[in-house]
Amino acid sequence: MSKLRGRDAILAVIIALGFVIHQVGTDLSKLTTSEHVFLGILGLVVALGAVVTMIYDHTAARPIEVVAATEVPQPAISRFLFHDTRSAPLWLAVRLYVGIAWFTAGWEKITGSTSWLSNGNALKGFWTNAVAIPKTGKPAISYDWYRSFLQYMLDHQWYTWFAKVICLGELLIGIGLIVGGLVGIAAFFGALMNMSFLLAGSASTNPVLFTLAILIVLAWQVAGYWGADRFILPVLGAPWKPGLIIHRERLRDSGAATPAAT
Repeated sequence: MSKLRGRDAILAVIIALGFVIHQVGTDLSKLTTSEHVFLGILGLVVALGAVVTMIYDHTAARPIEVVAATEVPQPAISRFLFHDTRSAPLWLAVRLYVGIAWFTAGWEKITGSTSWLSNGNALKGFWTNAVAIPKTGKPAISYDWYRSFLQYMLDHQWYTWFAKVICLGELLIGIGLIVGGLVGIAAFFGALMNMSFLLAGSASTNPVLFTLAILIVLAWQVAGYWGADRFILPVLGAPWKPGLIIHRERLRDSGAATPAAT
């Protein structure tokens, strides 16, 4: 078991390294086109290879479970990824990749140009470009309802306060994913922001971050196991399984004697 856990830790490092190589290949402007493509593909191959290896280690020899007649049998791979705490090293690597991206974006907005926090002109410029319809007739926004929504916010000068919400939101999403605290909620709001940027016609890294965020949401029970959620979730619990806080409140309300009082 200890050998397998050590192997998991190594694979988690390799996955994170693969994502870093991929990010360098897609972001480093000094590279040529061929170098961009090579590093981008190499990073994905390294990361996905480690992911497949980790999944194989934990599912190849796993016995088939008997389920009730009304249940659809769950594939071993999804059971391992979304419900087994042994997949936590994988999600740690994914969390750090997405979390650092969000934290960096928020930190740069807060410490960089004052047009984000002071008057929101940076966001105003982004919205203005998004709603504009160029002479080519191909606007950045494909859905008229979303263009109308952004135009409404522009007309009412919502960018003056909404820019602060974006800066703080990106920072908090990054912190939540990095430390592993309430990762399901953090990933959900990250995906919501990614979708907002995509609807506004900004691709950039949003498709990749959106996809990873959705996967983290699906794995919210185990994604933060190597993080703060290992201690937070047992205390808070879930709607179908109350945590320690609600359990203690129910005991107190029912007047049940505590072990110390008996």
